[in-house]
Amino acid sequence: MLKNLGVKKGECLVLYLPMIPELPIAMLATARIGAIHTVVFSGFSSQALADRINDTSAEVLITVDLGRRRGKFIPLKEIVDEALKVAPTIKKVVVIKRTREDITIEEGRDFLYHELIKDAEDYVEPKPLESNHPLYILYTSGTTGKPKGVVHSTGGYLVYNYATYKWVFNISEESIYWCTADVGWVTGHSSIVYAPLLHGATVLMYEGAPDYPDPGVWWRVIEKYGVTIFYTSPTAIRMFMRYGEEWVKKYDLSSLKIFGSVGEPINPEVWEWYYKHIGGERCPIVDTWWQTETGGMMISPAPGLELIPLKPGSATLPLPGIDAEVVDEEGNPVGAGIKGYLVIRKPWPGMLMGLYGDPERYKEVYWSRFQGTYYTGDYAMKDEEGYFWLFGRADEVIKVAGHRLGTAEIESSAVSAPFVAEAAVIGKPDPIKGETIVVFAILKEGYKRSRSAFDTICVIVDP
Repeated sequence: MLKNLGVKKGECLVLYLPMIPELPIAMLATARIGAIHTVVFSGFSSQALADRINDTSAEVLITVDLGRRRGKFIPLKEIVDEALKVAPTIKKVVVIKRTREDITIEEGRDFLYHELIKDAEDYVEPKPLESNHPLYILYTSGTTGKPKGVVHSTGGYLVYNYATYKWVFNISEESIYWCTADVGWVTGHSSIVYAPLLHGATVLMYEGAPDYPDPGVWWRVIEKYGVTIFYTSPTAIRMFMRYGEEWVKKYDLSSLKIFGSVGEPINPEVWEWYYKHIGGERCPIVDTWWQTETGGMMISPAPGLELIPLKPGSATLPLPGIDAEVVDEEGNPVGAGIKGYLVIRKPWPGMLMGLYGDPERYKEVYWSRFQGTYYTGDYAMKDEEGYFWLFGRADEVIKVAGHRLGTAEIESSAVSAPFVAEAAVIGKPDPIKGETIVVFAILKEGYKRSRSAFDTICVIVDP
């Protein structure tokens, strides 16, 4: 279908789709003919979509009439139409119809997927590619400035993900694997599409919220399909902690063998709850650290290689070939127990090839902070046994009376209160201290707001 539309090797397609099978199908089809895909998260606005189209100068876009979220329909085709008013490079729009609802079709530009696909050949020979040929562009916002178009290669990225998912998850053709991320993020690219399918695993995709229509929906899915590997975020686990373990106890989760954590540092309290109530104290938790830019997991336990003692809250050790270190402001390694900047001192196969159309920004963001060393932008610490502990973004810092305090560390402290399920921290300008700490806390089910609860949180986060 893409070839019939005139898509050629090296051209970029924009995929603005929710979590439906046609999204990974479109990614794989794009890769097969040597084109480049950029997936735009279907929750993004028309302006965010237009920005990514304009940056890539893409001419073909694939979308859907409606997305679904919490029982409601989201008019994605209408959002596309709005975006294209300020993104003129798109010449062809392919629309997947999920409903019988009428949609606006612009003659000569818009085409219906079901009409195009019926005339397509059943088999297309895969296009031989150079190992460094771009596989995809994925935009990551970082913390400042316009989104960065991270470019990943075909050969290095795929080989690295094949290896790391074997090491970390011991994944195989027998695995029934579920990563709860959206394909619109790098976790979805690597962990839903490319890595598990390279291993021939059965992949489960889910369109919907984790607590709709009720907080038991994920556990019903695991029970129904016999999921063996479950990969999710600490944010999701904290949400389930809020609802309590009663929802988990309703379902048979005995098929689970390995858990994964991704997206942010996992608090020890959350780790323990995950291990005890969801895994029944029998499933190892692989706490994985990686980034959009790294393409794949970098620091993580690796049950597929060797069993090492796990420490709740630690991502443990770097994977084979990864030379990670914690350094000070001058780039010198710091001692055990001292917080510093996480860097990677040698290249690895899955690393980004650059930022699309912006080589100077690539050098400035990742290579100028510590010359010749990849700067992750994260705070970390190593303990006496060399285990890595991650503390979130180094630029997410509140400065109180001259003390630089990481928001992730304060959030972790707040969550350690027995009645707190989730916490977010910001700084508020203060004429005396420069900034003061503001904590937003969500209480677990059964707890009520009270002055004593507020005082307890204040004591916990007091720097």
